[in-house]
Amino acid sequence: MSKLTGNSSTRMPTWFIPHGGGPCFFMDWNPPDAWNQMGDFLSNLAATLPRTPKAIVMASAHWLEPHFAITSGVQPELIYDYYGFPPHTYELKYPAPGAPGLADQIVKTLTAAGVANAADAQRGFDHGMFIPLKLIFPLAEIPVVQLSLHNSLDPARHLDAGRALQALRDQDVLIIGSGMSFHNMRAYGNPRYGPVSDAFDDWLTRAVQSSPHERNRLLTNWEQAPGARQCHPPRAEEHLIPLMTVAGAAGNDSGRKVFSDRVMETTLSAFCFG
Repeated sequence: MSKLTGNSSTRMPTWFIPHGGGPCFFMDWNPPDAWNQMGDFLSNLAATLPRTPKAIVMASAHWLEPHFAITSGVQPELIYDYYGFPPHTYELKYPAPGAPGLADQIVKTLTAAGVANAADAQRGFDHGMFIPLKLIFPLAEIPVVQLSLHNSLDPARHLDAGRALQALRDQDVLIIGSGMSFHNMRAYGNPRYGPVSDAFDDWLTRAVQSSPHERNRLLTNWEQAPGARQCHPPRAEEHLIPLMTVAGAAGNDSGRKVFSDRVMETTLSAFCFG
C-alpha cells in the first residue's frame, strides 16, 4: 500500500521511514522481491515534496547517546554498522556533505528549549541514514545533519526534542526519522507474528492520524498498544523512537500512513506529517 501525493504546503513535511534490513536494497535477497516495494516507495518519496530541501535532519535508530548528539563535521564518513553482508555492501558510497552551521543552530535551539545536547564533529553517517537516502536523494548533494536518539528511549523526551526543532521546517529543512515500525529480530520470518504486527500497525496508524494532542498522548504511551512489546522488545524500541522525534517536529500538522507492505511475514509502514 502506498499513498504518495504531492505536498502543496509551504512548509516541509516530516517523515518516518523504514530503512530496511542492513543494505537490503543493494544486494540479492531471498526471496528476491522482498524489499522491492519498500525500495520503490523510497525512490519516489522526493517527488512528493513541495521543493528540494536545503538540508536534511535525520534521526536514526542506529545512534544512541546519553544526550541528544548532533553531527557537526563538514564531510562525515560513512559507518558500515551492519554485519555479515556481501563485501560490496561495505563499499557503498554516499558523499553527502555535513552542515556545521545547521548543526550549531540545532545545538542552540535545543539548549534554549532545555534539551541537553552536544555537537559531535567526529561522528559519521550510519546506515540508518545513507541506505535510505541513497534511494531518496541518490545524488547526495543535500547537506545532512544526523541527530542521535537519547539512550533513555523515553518517547516524551523525543517528542519534546522534535517539537523544539519544528521551526526548521520553515527554513526548507526536511526532518526524517529513520527506523522500522516493527523491529523484533527474532520474529522476522515467523508467520505467527503477522497478526501481531497487523494489530500494532493498526494502532500506530490510528495514533498517528489522531489530533496532534491525542497523537502525542498515544505515542507517549505506545507500550500500551496491542502487541507493542512483541513488535519492539524491551530496550530494543530504538527503531520506533525516531517516529516520536518527527511527530514532535510536526507540531499541529496532521499525520497519515503513506506506505505499508508485508516483509518477512510482518507489516512495515511509513508515515508523513504535514
